[in-house]
Amino acid sequence: MYADIIIDIAHEKLDQVFQYSIPSELEGVLEVGMEVVVPFGKSNKETSGYVVGFSEDADYDPKKIKEVLGRAERSMAIESRLVALAAWIKEYYGGTMIQALRTVLPVKRKERVQKKRRVRLLLSEEEAKKQLDICLHKNQRARARLLAGLLDQPEQDYDLITHKLNVALPVIRALEERGILTVVSEDLLRNPVRYKQAERQEVQFTREQQAAVESFWQDYSGGVRGTYLVHGVTGSGKTEVYMEMIGRVVKTGRQAIVLIPEIALTYQTVLRFYGRFGDRVSILNSRLSAGERCDQIERIRRGEVDVMIGPRSALFAPFPDLGLIVVDEEHEPAYKSEKVPRYHARETAISRAGMEGASVVLGSATPSLEAFYQCRNGRYKLLELKNRAASQSLPDVYTVDMREELKHGNRSILSDRLKDMITDRLQKKEQVMLFLNRRGYAGFVSCRSCGYVVKCPHCDVSLSAHKNGRMICHYCGYEQPSVKQCPECGSEYIGGFKAGTQQIEDLVKKIFPGSRVLRMDLDTTRSKDGHEKILSAFANEEADILIGTQMIVKGHDFPNVTLVGVLAADLSLYSNDYQSAERTFQLLSQASGRAGRGRKKGEVVIQTYSPEHYSIQTAAKQDYQGFYEEEMKYRRLMGYPPAAQLLAVWLTGSDEEHLKKAALYLKEFTVRINKGGRLSVIGPSAPYVSKISDQYRQILYIKSAEYRFLIEAKNLMEQYIEMNTGFDSLRIQFDFNPINTT
Repeated sequence: MYADIIIDIAHEKLDQVFQYSIPSELEGVLEVGMEVVVPFGKSNKETSGYVVGFSEDADYDPKKIKEVLGRAERSMAIESRLVALAAWIKEYYGGTMIQALRTVLPVKRKERVQKKRRVRLLLSEEEAKKQLDICLHKNQRARARLLAGLLDQPEQDYDLITHKLNVALPVIRALEERGILTVVSEDLLRNPVRYKQAERQEVQFTREQQAAVESFWQDYSGGVRGTYLVHGVTGSGKTEVYMEMIGRVVKTGRQAIVLIPEIALTYQTVLRFYGRFGDRVSILNSRLSAGERCDQIERIRRGEVDVMIGPRSALFAPFPDLGLIVVDEEHEPAYKSEKVPRYHARETAISRAGMEGASVVLGSATPSLEAFYQCRNGRYKLLELKNRAASQSLPDVYTVDMREELKHGNRSILSDRLKDMITDRLQKKEQVMLFLNRRGYAGFVSCRSCGYVVKCPHCDVSLSAHKNGRMICHYCGYEQPSVKQCPECGSEYIGGFKAGTQQIEDLVKKIFPGSRVLRMDLDTTRSKDGHEKILSAFANEEADILIGTQMIVKGHDFPNVTLVGVLAADLSLYSNDYQSAERTFQLLSQASGRAGRGRKKGEVVIQTYSPEHYSIQTAAKQDYQGFYEEEMKYRRLMGYPPAAQLLAVWLTGSDEEHLKKAALYLKEFTVRINKGGRLSVIGPSAPYVSKISDQYRQILYIKSAEYRFLIEAKNLMEQYIEMNTGFDSLRIQFDFNPINTT
């Protein structure tokens, strides 16, 4: 037998299968996806690789085929279907097969499983009492304590005995050798979900919710596996719909994956699912230790988990019989990987579901244009929830023109209207959320006299001022002391653009001195349970005002929040990104949806310098259809997704001139392979951030009406790059329908 193996080296020239013979002692032991150790190269260096297949025939002279040395220490096998998914990711998004395999491997190496030991009495009560008398007679006090304890409780925790009864290991071994007791050991698989199961209240579905569930179930029970988009306004009960769908699928003996865009959403999501499914729910995310992650995979293998919840990587949970994948808040940019391979979890979930015979349910109050476009084309099935589940009305939304505030002498980041409304809520003992679309105490440092901006010497981006008197680059980590005078003109009018969450927190505490304020951003949630602690405190009404960045407006449900203030609503509107209007609409709609989710009426104040823009006007009305029609006109006119398909080719290198020349060569090659005018080539040019850690960057854009033409172009470019040594010193990455172009 021979094994087909991918070598664990992420280099394009090694992106191929190598054949090794299987020694007799490993026949029947190796599995697809298992990590092995093999001799590689002329020096036969011991290298790890992954088994991707088997064959009985040699591809060339059997005498020249090297032999597998053995399994990698603590290796874990993965399902062959995940290997197939890795191959799809490589083809669909670029990169190497080993990079794709590393992506789908939920756990690369098996960690040592924690053991739980228990001491069990083997004698009858009468025999044990006789032994106790003997020990007392011989003055064997430790043995007597142990026997007396086991007579009270015949099976006890090992650690409890050694600590509470103060019994040493030799004593336990001595009695074990005499057949008086035995020490039993079992794997202790940790469950990172630590919630008490609450009594589940029966949910009365609205007609819309019931219709959505039945539409899905009618297809599913009839053998139809489709992709569905649950488009429901904020508070319409999408999560209850997901849980009912999952509950029905789980009853058939299959499993489900629930994707959420960020770890910050885990707490409330898991709490609700745990109330329904109990210990059969688990989570996978980057905050878990390697051992905890390994335990969850082992629990899956033992059939102890039915529902896995987590961000993007939870999609690769190795369930044996996957029946349903739910992608909540499917519009979120976090579902797109920023590392190679730059896969999108939504499209990858649909591909995995096709391989597993599963269905996919996407959900959002503000669907991505891509998902809604597929509904219009009949590829996805649209399930609409137009009303809130508890029949609450949508909040009243007020738009404040901050240009007028400035004219009237208000230079504060809080408008007069918002200040008055916050005062009113504090008097009524109701809660307020203030959302800012950025983080940090202070942004860039600039001179108001000459316009000079202090930049990182390595990354061509502005340094951020911090409270500790340092300026830091958030790309490469470079830092330097804050400046008191402008290095360009000597002026003292230099300082930070202070509009971060911490700055707002200080301002709010000053204006409303008696208020209890919580801040939630990347700085306050760095600890393992940081998100959970802040959200739990706010949910328990331990604070009046919650200030935060995007993470506070996504999916959270606080019934006592009756006012949401959106500060600097258009900060994201004019970024150099074709999706800026869509992101602004989504953020404003999601923020508005946090208000009035309980019995009290909600209100929203949107502060903006561009009140006439259609994304802000439609968000204020919660008018998704209106926004979709306006935005699609722009996308069709400019040939942007989803009206067309876009491929960004990133080139990075330390020699700027060589990089520019290579980018031009790649463009000329793309023009040559453009048969029939199916491709449109733009660039190359330097992106907004043109240098990071002394590495220069160039970007080339390719547009096409169909995705498959871009894949063909990508494959040909990969071959061209591999054949020409001029590209060897460069790093080249492909990004299909990019989310981030900076």
